[in-house]
Amino acid sequence: MRREDTRKIQIGNKVIGGGNPILIQSMTNTRTEDTAATIAQIHRLEKSGCEIIRCTVSTMEAAQAIKEIKKEITIPLVADIHFDYKMAIAAMENGADKIRINPGNIGGEDKVAAVVNAAKERNIPIRVGVNGGSLEKELVEKYHGVTAQGLVESALDKVHMIEKQGYENIVISIKSSDVLMCVEAHEMLAERTDYPLHVGITESGTVISGNIKSSVGLALILSKGIGDTIRVSLTGDPAEEIKSAKLILRTLGLRKGGIEVVSCPTCGRTKIDLIGLANQVEAMVEQFPLDIKVAVMGCAVNGPGEAKEADIGIAGGIGEGLLIKKGEIIKKVPEGELLSALKEELEHWKE
Repeated sequence: MRREDTRKIQIGNKVIGGGNPILIQSMTNTRTEDTAATIAQIHRLEKSGCEIIRCTVSTMEAAQAIKEIKKEITIPLVADIHFDYKMAIAAMENGADKIRINPGNIGGEDKVAAVVNAAKERNIPIRVGVNGGSLEKELVEKYHGVTAQGLVESALDKVHMIEKQGYENIVISIKSSDVLMCVEAHEMLAERTDYPLHVGITESGTVISGNIKSSVGLALILSKGIGDTIRVSLTGDPAEEIKSAKLILRTLGLRKGGIEVVSCPTCGRTKIDLIGLANQVEAMVEQFPLDIKVAVMGCAVNGPGEAKEADIGIAGGIGEGLLIKKGEIIKKVPEGELLSALKEELEHWKE
């Protein structure tokens, strides 16, 4: 089932599925009970472009903290529950917009029914989460290891547990750290259900390795028309997850807006600190709500030609650099003023 045809699900003030935009999700790494720290982090993530936030609820204090957190944020909050069904109910009572559970590990059908009934009363979606690292022993034995087939069977079994209670306000998530297995599992699942899918590569690693694995996996899945929300799971600052997710969506043509920065690789002709300049430009352009491409080139000889496909660019030379617009040199500036010249041009940008 392609994302255009999945069911529409309301999560707080957002709607996913049915061809709605793919939303970017992240997860706080603060103690949820520390409401001040959690709210501060969510505000920072909101500013970065996070559209749904998930918080761990592993204590009753954390469940109660949701009430205060919700008062201070504008994006939907998902409560992440493991093992204790009481936490799921308490999280919903305190304003969670969605809950994430594995119905198989919260204590049996009666406890699943209690959670579902609480969700029904408030029309709160339930995200059914299945992870390759915690796949049931029976399915591991049945398929001789952790496999895409096992992940899909596990997920659909959990969905059926909720459907048996007469509830279909469901989002599904199946994750694995094995990229190709994860891709195969999503292809299989999309053929067998019309529920919206939350997509990500779990335990993908640090900022470098995690970005590579997530980019490959998400690109393969999203390009097939699968996926309604995404998370780039990184061992690092959650704000990095948002930056990566936005870039993945823009690269695939699934989202517009925001300045795209392109830069050339360094070579023997480079006479400026191109790496430092490119990083400065990437940080600086975040403040501009423009849908354009900016090029950062290290060579004044080839810079204009290489930057011709960008809307605006800079190219460095010995002691001076060039400001380039639509492939044409519009100004020469001292090397140390390249960044400020670019910023000034962006502040007065007109197509």
